[in-house]
Amino acid sequence: MTGELTGILAGHADERLSDVVAELEALLAADPDLSFQVAAVHDGRSVLDAWGGPHLDGDSVIVPYSVTKNTIGLSIGLLRERGEIDLDERVAHYWPEFASRGKDAVTVRHLLSHQAGLPQTDVPLTWEELLDHHAAAARLADTTPFWRPGSAFGYHAITIGNLADELVFRVTGRTLHEFYEREIRAPHDIDFYLGLPPELEGRRADVLPMIRPASDTAVRGYSALGPKVFAPAAGDVDLGNSPRSWRYGHPAGSGTGSARGLARLFAVMVTGVDGTAPVLGADTVAAIGQQQIRGYDEVLHQHDRAHAIVFQKPSQQLAFGGPRAFGHDGAAGALACVDPDTGLSFAWTIARGPWPGGADPRAVALAARLGRILGAA
Repeated sequence: MTGELTGILAGHADERLSDVVAELEALLAADPDLSFQVAAVHDGRSVLDAWGGPHLDGDSVIVPYSVTKNTIGLSIGLLRERGEIDLDERVAHYWPEFASRGKDAVTVRHLLSHQAGLPQTDVPLTWEELLDHHAAAARLADTTPFWRPGSAFGYHAITIGNLADELVFRVTGRTLHEFYEREIRAPHDIDFYLGLPPELEGRRADVLPMIRPASDTAVRGYSALGPKVFAPAAGDVDLGNSPRSWRYGHPAGSGTGSARGLARLFAVMVTGVDGTAPVLGADTVAAIGQQQIRGYDEVLHQHDRAHAIVFQKPSQQLAFGGPRAFGHDGAAGALACVDPDTGLSFAWTIARGPWPGGADPRAVALAARLGRILGAA
């Protein structure tokens, strides 16, 4: 049974999670600026929907940066479920122009697991191109990969959204935004949007800047590609806070929604919710959640990164679940994931994430802990 929370943490929680609630309340008490939402659905039932702090409430929506990429993976999963896309088909089969400059053999599987060698173009993409359904994709299609596709991988931080958007358009005649909205979000009342509707703008909360501790003097290292990939794009756009960005809803980084919406998204698609069967069959869930690559990331200069189809897989740094779990974190601390083995869908959004960024370690640990508690019940 779930009960209403009446302390510093608001919302509701399953009675089995009393220790978790106490720990979340202690976090809020220790840091008056901390503001988060947390949600979990287990075996189709909401077991945790809570929030606290001065910057977010139960109705807030925020940009969780790359957590948005989960919409890409689940949209591709639905196309795979319907037999409209084959992960082992060549991208050029659907998008002929993509075959140029040595990319004829690149498969959908390569493209959507950061193996295609297209984290940027030779002349860096502008925000004008990135916040467009076709412009950046056309430039990427005319780019020689930075490595032989399939020989390595590197985080396509923003470009995977443009590449996937064009692929979905070539397969369906609809943009990724249109497909996600009509086939996933709207029919299932999911509070996570690729392009925040005007009538919901009053609910939006800003992403607040991380604060670097004075004691942290470390210099962040990148690969040779890192500076090119993460060079500021031309144009005055803050991916998380600029209206131009969240009104567009870049599928790699500027969707807007709540933790409740993200947890429901995974539950609807993967585990089932409210007594209904999941949208995706077990075979599709296994296919999109299966690890495709693990090891050294050519962009981030990190040695233990792992990806499924778009999604991140658990790793030493992101130990959010078991071997079948998958999901995605965000640059400013957010996380959303699912573990088919435990039946848990989990999401965490945060207004000001901890330095130096990436998934909030508290969220990673909580997702894993909830899986152990509820999966064993």
